[in-house]
Amino acid sequence: RLQTHVNDVDSVLGGGFVAGSVNLIAGQPGIGKSTLLMQLAAELSADHSVLYVSGEESLEQVSMRAERITPKKQAVLLASSTSSDDIAETILGKEHAVVIVDSVQTISCQAVSSAPGSVSQITNSTYLLTQAAKQSGTTLILVGHVTKEGSIAGPKLLEHLVDVVLNLEGDRYGGFKVLRAVKNRFGSTSEVGIFDMTEKG
Repeated sequence: RLQTHVNDVDSVLGGGFVAGSVNLIAGQPGIGKSTLLMQLAAELSADHSVLYVSGEESLEQVSMRAERITPKKQAVLLASSTSSDDIAETILGKEHAVVIVDSVQTISCQAVSSAPGSVSQITNSTYLLTQAAKQSGTTLILVGHVTKEGSIAGPKLLEHLVDVVLNLEGDRYGGFKVLRAVKNRFGSTSEVGIFDMTEKG
């Protein structure tokens, strides 16, 4: 397992991310998914090669957030892409132990003609990335936005494609955030992590 050294996250996962696993972190827009993942990426980069692919924000925006909330000693590589074909090819290159894709709603694959964010694009892109991660033994972490109804934007099918589904819940404007595993092929789903959002993440 790849330990994040963030105790609450490791305990929810059952001891850290499993190498070669596909993990989905879901939550409402603005809840803090990207912030939490950037901090986890920084921690993981101490022992592993980490690539953070942003499809939502520019590299400058991601870099500014990273500088604000993560320690200076980190080795996270940043990339900006919305092509799941390109991301899958990078994963198959086996250069990175961990690849984070933020978010699955923004990426699309060439074989599907529908718009990014559509059900077919989300499922096909996720399948493509999942196959690449399994073949290369890369740990893949996907960000998925949740609709007001509480379902992951796009299909429920997404949950069947991945090994672990983590939900980040709470009030996006303040108070504690709760991280819980809805699905975990490698551990319990009875643990929860409690987080508080501050200026430093």
